[in-house]
Amino acid sequence: MTGAVDVLVIGAGQAGLAAGFYLRRAKANFAILDAQPHPGGAWRHTWPSLRLFSPASYSSLPGRLMPPPPGGGYPSAADTVDYLADYERRYALPVHRPVLVSAVRRGDVGLVAETDRGIWRAKVVISATGTWWRPYIPHYPGIGKFAGRQLHTADYRGPESLAGRKVVIVGGGNSAAQILAEVSTVAMTTWVTRRPPRLIRDEVDGKALFELATRHYQATREGHDVPAIADLGDIVAVPPVRQARDRGALKSEPMFSHIIPVGVAWSDGSESACDVICWCTGFRSALSHLAPLRLRGSDGRIAVDGTRASGEPRLHLLGYGDWTGPASATLIGVGRTAREAVAETTRQLG
Repeated sequence: MTGAVDVLVIGAGQAGLAAGFYLRRAKANFAILDAQPHPGGAWRHTWPSLRLFSPASYSSLPGRLMPPPPGGGYPSAADTVDYLADYERRYALPVHRPVLVSAVRRGDVGLVAETDRGIWRAKVVISATGTWWRPYIPHYPGIGKFAGRQLHTADYRGPESLAGRKVVIVGGGNSAAQILAEVSTVAMTTWVTRRPPRLIRDEVDGKALFELATRHYQATREGHDVPAIADLGDIVAVPPVRQARDRGALKSEPMFSHIIPVGVAWSDGSESACDVICWCTGFRSALSHLAPLRLRGSDGRIAVDGTRASGEPRLHLLGYGDWTGPASATLIGVGRTAREAVAETTRQLG
């Protein structure tokens, strides 16, 4: 497979599809390459009980609202996969899969994407590969000597395999709280965090968070100061988390200093034996395919002006986090940034 297009989008998760929507509307000559064999992006690989923080209407890509889930409540990961697959079909987006992009290089005119199925050439590339494929586990002394099982959020598929075990859950964010909420019903759990976790008020969900992020974004552009999401807390109190809180399961311990073969230990000499360490410690941006362009800084990120790479104007980055657009790693937030990226791309193409 080889191809030549004006715009090449790498990744067909929520960010890539949002870009595709605006590229289709702009009547651009484009293609989307996706490494996964089926639609749905990272949502296809999450644990079954995962729920979004927002109602369906606030968990939607541009142009089409997500249908409310059967029985009400917030959409599940499976609902999100179905929605993304339908979105891709509805707008007849030109997704080619499975195609793994291994490298993007500078060409004579534009950029060249090397894949496991041939070469693609494009005047502009929009990279939308996300973060799920680069789980991050921090290094602690003794981590390689632990005799039990270690898994990351990306590996977690439900509490069943942990039943009756002693489990240490590491991390102070939403994934840690949601996994702890269900694992603590079947296993002995210890929750360790770098700082005391802060639950956001029960009435605040993803809808309110997005509205706050929008106000913060607009105020910042106008030189004003308004509260940021981080000022509200770290964890959205979805129903399972509230239930865990009410039964006392959300008590956290300070972060351990090192790992021993039978568990974890603190600098004061105390220890906690465990069978499993579950690392809910986040992800890093999946940018290895852009390595030949030599754009990454010491922080692992690529400097951008909006979504356009400062060191390579023919490259845009979409959906990796706030550094590529406010709330751009969320379903509803990525649409705004995708619109701006495609508008800039259209101007570049003339």
